[in-house]
Amino acid sequence: MEIKQYTVGPFAENTYLLTVDQKAILIDPGFFDPREFSVFKNDLKESGADLIAVCLTHAHVDHIMGLDKVLKEFDVPVYLNHSDLYLWKNYPDQATRFGFRTSGFDFTPKELAQQKDFSVGPFSFDVLFTPGHSPDHVSLYFPDQKTLIAGDTLFRESIGRTDLYKGDFDLLAQSIREKLYTLPDDTKVLSGHGPATSIGYEKSHNNFVKG
Repeated sequence: MEIKQYTVGPFAENTYLLTVDQKAILIDPGFFDPREFSVFKNDLKESGADLIAVCLTHAHVDHIMGLDKVLKEFDVPVYLNHSDLYLWKNYPDQATRFGFRTSGFDFTPKELAQQKDFSVGPFSFDVLFTPGHSPDHVSLYFPDQKTLIAGDTLFRESIGRTDLYKGDFDLLAQSIREKLYTLPDDTKVLSGHGPATSIGYEKSHNNFVKG
């Protein structure tokens, strides 16, 4: 599996393009500037892969602000956890708080519930429900690649903020300890912001949540 990372938008959010067997999925499209979106489109075209889905770790504005651009050009399903759809339904209000304007979306994404071996095309991964940063948050674990796409749950030597809607530090710490720190230590962690890390490194070096 090939993974491309795009650090995009005013929040320096990490968007990921995953490719396997000429199929691709996009995770957390945060494209803001049209040039950012063009880079992604060119990479996808050069790969020869077809985009088959968008998966969202959660529906905070910085992780979905590029979704409208994607859906205007690609007819693909969108997946999001349904534990709490408040952020999704109130995306325009979120955007306004940060000085952006959007009309939001007129559909509900497909359910991305906690489960093992979730499949979309040739991709198979475990969906881990990891609330605390947001109430709809999931992390995506690819056991064959020993890779975790952690969204805004776990960062290198840090964790996601808990001062937004339904943020809860204790719940976030529980999610990290029970769902993420139980993964193999050599699991690579790709976060929603900042550089990559590993589970073993965070268990030893993360001062917010000790392993």
